[in-house]
Amino acid sequence: MNLNGLTTGERIKFYRTRAGKTQAAVAGLVARSEDWLSKVERNVHSIDSLSMLIAIGRELGLDNVADLVGPAIDLSLAGSAEHPSVPMIRRTLNTPPSLLGIGLPGEDLTAAQLAERVVEAWGIYEKETERYGPVGAMLPGLLAETYATLRRTTGEDELEATRALVSLLHLHQVFLRRVGERKLSLRAADRAMQIADETGDPALIAAAAWNVCGILTSSGEVGDSLDLARSTIAHCRPGEDATPEHLSAYGALHLAAVIAAVRDSKAPTAWDLLREADTVAGRLGSDRNDFHTSFGPTNVSMHGVHLAAEEGDVVEALRLADDVTVPDPGGVLPLERTTRYLVEVMHANRVNGDQYATLHMLRQIMEASPEEIKYFPLVREAVQSLLKRPRPHMHKELHEIAEHVGVLA
Repeated sequence: MNLNGLTTGERIKFYRTRAGKTQAAVAGLVARSEDWLSKVERNVHSIDSLSMLIAIGRELGLDNVADLVGPAIDLSLAGSAEHPSVPMIRRTLNTPPSLLGIGLPGEDLTAAQLAERVVEAWGIYEKETERYGPVGAMLPGLLAETYATLRRTTGEDELEATRALVSLLHLHQVFLRRVGERKLSLRAADRAMQIADETGDPALIAAAAWNVCGILTSSGEVGDSLDLARSTIAHCRPGEDATPEHLSAYGALHLAAVIAAVRDSKAPTAWDLLREADTVAGRLGSDRNDFHTSFGPTNVSMHGVHLAAEEGDVVEALRLADDVTVPDPGGVLPLERTTRYLVEVMHANRVNGDQYATLHMLRQIMEASPEEIKYFPLVREAVQSLLKRPRPHMHKELHEIAEHVGVLA
């Protein structure tokens, strides 16, 4: 059978049928529901996680992820080289904290200086398109400096240094998850949550739990993620005098629960949690990025679009998207968050059969994040679909995007 032009969902269905496996069997093996896989195969739901594509490919007996997404990706499932920065990061995370930072050259950092360095590292990750190399090189040394600083500080400085450590471990979690190191990512997240819990700071605890929920959901452990989010929500409920940081982390925890709930086939629960998040966002009053959780009215609205699309109601998703104003690059929300949202809206337009709106969204993604656009399977699928029967006046722009993404190669 010629698979050219088939979507990822259609390819999954083809290889699953060829392997003689039911939807329930394959979904169970990758820790998802039968309903979820059914929606994927019918192009109602998309897969935006490379790790999930790898997991499905392995369960279907494939040798390369390209079989599922097309030849634009060449990733062998027989084993792939890890990111160059991972060995040193792994060595650092495996070293007892009491041994890290001994004999570092230069003057000792203060807690404030340490916090500034962690913020700088996050700034590179959240706003620069060339980020994995620079950030990966920074993490081991910065973690050593953090532990060295923490050993020398007391009082309020100790809390500031501890917060910097939790934030840095959060960055480890996100970075390691993106480069495919799930076990290391979870280790960093678990360590951050343990440290946060020892402080007794409800804002820090909520942020650390949000961090763990992210890796659990992306690993397919959606039930555990939802349980953790809801129990922490109950534990860290803010009072009338709660700080904006506390409200941000608390609200973000609701959004983590939203994603886990809908992926656990609990859509009514997800909508209830989204309404609660909206109440918290209204109380907060503006978009913020405390603890790098990207919480506020805009991200709540973006999650509403995502939730409707996850349920397969693209008309409702697009209706909700009409009320979302995407922040300009370099603003409060990280580039990665806004880019992923634009891809979701693009996909909804494509499923809705609107070629003009699909191309318009591709143009927006290209302008906002020319580097990131190359790595979204949904973008390649959309471009390939439009190339089949492009409108004459769309041809030039479409081919420019196709060439940039690598679909024409």
